[in-house]
Amino acid sequence: MAASRICLGLAILGLYVISLSASADEVVVLTDQNFDKEVGQDRAALVEFYAPWCGHCKKLAPEFEKLATSFKKAKSVLIGKVDCDDHKETCNKFGVSGYPTIKWFPKGSLEPKSYEGARTAEALVEFVNSEGGTNVKIAAVPSSVVVLNSDNFDEIVLDTTKDVLVEFYASWCGHCKSLAPIYEKVAAAFNLEKDVVVANIDADIHKDIGEKYGVSGYPTLKFFPKGNKAGEEYEGGRDLDDFVNFINEKCGTSRDGKGQLTSKAGVVAALETLVKEFVSAGDVEKKAAYNRLQEEVAKLEGPSSRYGEIYLKSAQKCMDKGADYAKNEIQRLDRILAKSINAVKADQFTLKKNILSAFA
Repeated sequence: MAASRICLGLAILGLYVISLSASADEVVVLTDQNFDKEVGQDRAALVEFYAPWCGHCKKLAPEFEKLATSFKKAKSVLIGKVDCDDHKETCNKFGVSGYPTIKWFPKGSLEPKSYEGARTAEALVEFVNSEGGTNVKIAAVPSSVVVLNSDNFDEIVLDTTKDVLVEFYASWCGHCKSLAPIYEKVAAAFNLEKDVVVANIDADIHKDIGEKYGVSGYPTLKFFPKGNKAGEEYEGGRDLDDFVNFINEKCGTSRDGKGQLTSKAGVVAALETLVKEFVSAGDVEKKAAYNRLQEEVAKLEGPSSRYGEIYLKSAQKCMDKGADYAKNEIQRLDRILAKSINAVKADQFTLKKNILSAFA
């Protein structure tokens, strides 16, 4: 089962941050507007018709995603899905009356064949290969979730330098299976955060761990912050945004659901007033304003200290290159960020852009 990991255990998985981000959401989203443009054309398609509230659809989601990842490079086959709550016209057109409904559309045809097989990635891959004449092997999807067991639980979860979110699950639990794809996205979103770990443990196998932390139902989520390794219950919602907002609030991070830094990332409130003084100061007073900024940066600790250094470099560049430096540099960074660059570089440029905004 796919679980989530936030912050630390990422050191090991950090090398496939980019491949993981790319593998999330490989299923093509189909709508009333684009269905006929994507399906029934020059490639065959396997389409899931689903409803977002449907429990069976949630259980199918990780299997269907694995299927789509497996066929990512197969140009002759499309793996897609239609939200029937939002796109009733298309679902009605194909007589969808229950969820999930899976249909196979041969190349060049809008006359589908219903899929009645098992709802596992393995069975779906076998079906698509048979119908589409392909020979695709099921892909192993790398996970960002740190898998815990009795041997490594204390080392990872009780590390006082890390904030750790743990899902206690059982492999037979339907609610756990529904949560799995969401939890995986949570882990992927925080894959670059050094002090956050998103993890899970099969508490049905490791009963001693579950009993120690009072786990009586599945899934149970507990948060183990740096300052409280007794753990505290996670009682928030179970959508991606709920988890992301929780982690940002508790861990001081600034990520969105796709793992990208938000416009708040790197901004140090304690420096904002001094930056305004620096920007508005005349040429003679600017050095004195810079010195005051430098003194305040020296007092910062943790991540704020690192961000403070970017503030100082930005201020120095403004003095060296003139008042338009910040505005021109932000425009340059926007052009770079609009391109396909790796996640680490994107973080660096976004932090710099956010901080430069105070000088523009």
